[in-house]
Amino acid sequence: MLRALLLSLATLVCLAAPPRTLRVDYGHTGDAASERFGVDRVVREPLPWPGDPARGVDTSNLGKYCFEVADKGTGRLLYSRGFASIFGEWETTDEAKALSRTFSESLRFPQPEAPVRITVKKRDAKNAFRVLWSFDLDPRDPLIEQAPGPDAGALITLQKAGDSADKVDLLLLGDGYTAAERGKFEQQARKVMELLFQQSPFKEHRGDFNLWALCPPSRESGISRPSTGLHRRTPLGTTYDAFGSERYVLTFDNRAFRDIAAQAPYEFVEILANAETYGGGGIHNLYSTASAGNSTIGYLFVHEFGHHFAGLADEYYTSDVAVTNSPDRPEPWEPNVTAHPAQPKWGALLSPGTPLPTPWKKAEFEAHSHAYQKERRAIRAANQPESVMDALFAKEKVYETHLLGTDAHSGKVGAFEGANYEAKGYFRSQEDCLMFTRDDVGFCAACRAALEKVIRQYAK
Repeated sequence: MLRALLLSLATLVCLAAPPRTLRVDYGHTGDAASERFGVDRVVREPLPWPGDPARGVDTSNLGKYCFEVADKGTGRLLYSRGFASIFGEWETTDEAKALSRTFSESLRFPQPEAPVRITVKKRDAKNAFRVLWSFDLDPRDPLIEQAPGPDAGALITLQKAGDSADKVDLLLLGDGYTAAERGKFEQQARKVMELLFQQSPFKEHRGDFNLWALCPPSRESGISRPSTGLHRRTPLGTTYDAFGSERYVLTFDNRAFRDIAAQAPYEFVEILANAETYGGGGIHNLYSTASAGNSTIGYLFVHEFGHHFAGLADEYYTSDVAVTNSPDRPEPWEPNVTAHPAQPKWGALLSPGTPLPTPWKKAEFEAHSHAYQKERRAIRAANQPESVMDALFAKEKVYETHLLGTDAHSGKVGAFEGANYEAKGYFRSQEDCLMFTRDDVGFCAACRAALEKVIRQYAK
């Protein structure tokens, strides 16, 4: 009798155990006119799936791409996620018109019990997802890789609010820190954690987050900045000058990044680069980056995390960028910008009586901003100390805070023209926002609503 009871209890424990995490690393190859895919390897990661398998289907409708995992025998959808990618950005650059490139990407999902069909889709001109690639996967395949990953250092628990299945698991990765600088990384990681939770809606949802940190030791201090002749071989491969933009920080070494990150529970990742020069980046459901030593880290970390976490678009439009938009101005999938000012996607949040589109001091802002951008480019061209750029940022912040905070519709929710890198044809929900300037105004109403939605998707 006792033996039978113990066996039953053991069975229940096994059934309750979370599944392992499977990852498909694949190549995404193409140019501005075409794209194709090929499996690189399948990896069984060392840790259990961090999320709730019962809530595996993505209902956010975010991302330029999405993937689905369905039971091969029944067709039942087991898991799905929307995402964006480096290729998805690169295909809009001028370089993509002249040559073909391959980028490494990954799909992560809870390990299924039986063979599955995996399908990758992409939005068409009308924002509907269309199938690009499908392949079958058997989780019992003996060729699935299970070897230990590279040295990532000991896991640092920054904040554990509860079981991973019930929380958002955010991983902070350090890149360009030597073993002797591990303490510096942990100090910066704890600093940015506090800065994140100073911003709404993260402040109100602090208890919904687990935060972890890993800092694989680097042979040299710092990360690559090729435009100045600085090259570093770091564990994660983080570098400035992505797509030829001096401030855009990415890693193109997806394999290395994933093998390190797999040693912690995570759903979202921000890479802290051991650098002072202003720079960062963020791609939805891939990762975000920030130069941890920069004076604007409070803005930079949270802004880039907004891209990664909720697919927020940049609302600024006077800075130089490498990507290009269609002249047809199609409706973006991002939740905080629109091409339809009379019926914006944040319609439920509009301030009563606010005209659509909403007038603001656009001409005055643009005249000042273009002069500021010219000065910014000159500072970089002369390779002046970062303190000179910091002083320029501080001066610009004072001007923009006053201009955008004292307008007729400041603080109101409407449809303000100028967003998504375009002066015309795209609109944002409020005159100022953390995705528009470095002012201390926090996220706009549309951004806050989008961030709240993602938090509710992952946290109970």
